[in-house]
Amino acid sequence: MTLVDLTRPIESGMPTYPGDPPVSVESHATFDRDGYRVARLELGSHTGTHVDAPAHTEPDGATLDSYSVDELRMTAQVVDCRGVGAGGKITPAHLPEIESDVECLVFRTGWEDEWGTDRMTEHPSLSAELAQFCADRGYAVATDALSPDPTGGSEIPVHNAVLGAGNLIVENLCGLAMLPVGESFTLFVLPLRVDSDGAPARVVAEF
Repeated sequence: MTLVDLTRPIESGMPTYPGDPPVSVESHATFDRDGYRVARLELGSHTGTHVDAPAHTEPDGATLDSYSVDELRMTAQVVDCRGVGAGGKITPAHLPEIESDVECLVFRTGWEDEWGTDRMTEHPSLSAELAQFCADRGYAVATDALSPDPTGGSEIPVHNAVLGAGNLIVENLCGLAMLPVGESFTLFVLPLRVDSDGAPARVVAEF
């Protein structure tokens, strides 16, 4: 059994989605002054590696706290779409043969390497057709990019389709090169237990 952590560390000044709150991790109490340590965290609900709940974009969508632990453990499969390129569209033609028990598609765009660069927002995105394909089959969607939709766009068809179907979206994964190709694995997506539209999560693959 191999465990792979796909989670970005949370740290002060880390990259965020344009317009989201900045991230700060600061000392609140210290050993020298207080005899113990406590940190003060300031961050948005969509900081770093995180999960989008339907409530993020759907007026009547479920919040994260309504998902059981069992629903946060998914059989997943990688979709290698690194050849799509900046601003390109990932379509159903990019999908491999998907195993019958898969519950989450993990899109490897290659944009984890652009984290913190000027190109970070230029990532590929899923086509509306592929988004509906995922929604119709009950697939959660995970990506190594900022979003499965174009960043900064006025329309979010992927979020609307996937979250609208009650499925989850996981964003800003890293370490996808360590995942198996062509076979499924178990994905543990464990966000903070908060009644919210989303939350940072520890995401771990087991195979």
